[in-house]
Amino acid sequence: MSPRSASVNEELRRRSRERLLQATVELVDERGYEATTLGDIADRAGSARGLVSYYFPGKRQLLQSAVHRLMHLTLAEALEREPRPAGPDAGREALARAIDAVLGLARDRPTLMRTHMAGILQHEGFVQCDEQQRLAGLLRDTVVRYGSRDPDTDYPLLRALLMGAVVAVLLPGAPMPPARLRAELFARYGLDWELGFPPDVHGREPSGLGPLLPLPDPL
Repeated sequence: MSPRSASVNEELRRRSRERLLQATVELVDERGYEATTLGDIADRAGSARGLVSYYFPGKRQLLQSAVHRLMHLTLAEALEREPRPAGPDAGREALARAIDAVLGLARDRPTLMRTHMAGILQHEGFVQCDEQQRLAGLLRDTVVRYGSRDPDTDYPLLRALLMGAVVAVLLPGAPMPPARLRAELFARYGLDWELGFPPDVHGREPSGLGPLLPLPDPL
């Protein structure tokens, strides 16, 4: 049997790493961070325990990479959903979808996103991994499409506003309604409520995710 080519080996490594990232998202979402072990993650991914340590220096770094991957995939899916943003309002539609995608993750995956934010706010800070860089690139591109003349300044501001909104949605004991935060962010960027994926007339979020609070009054 001839040895595998470098490209085949690279693809196998990529798939193995992605299985670990996906398993991390699933398990932390189901059990919480403390109840999830690296061995559990390896088992769910169908990987050897040693591969986790080969790819990631620790569980916290693995979780951050996993959530950044989930955020990137969620944002990419939202931006590509039909009908895709087009025409003179495409940039505003793209930014609206980006805001809705991030708020949607805070709403739909509270355990996972709360754990992620707690890790970032600890001394580890952001993990500079491939997944984080892909997410950053997509958000920065969205800011450019929106019409920013200074994306190197406007992208970090958008990132900070979205992080603040996620924390506000997940704040134990005093959460902010996602619809209220959506209205604030849309007002900040001059976006019409109908852009993106707004709650329907019954106060439900899109995709049949159940009832939320009534729509806020216009700002």
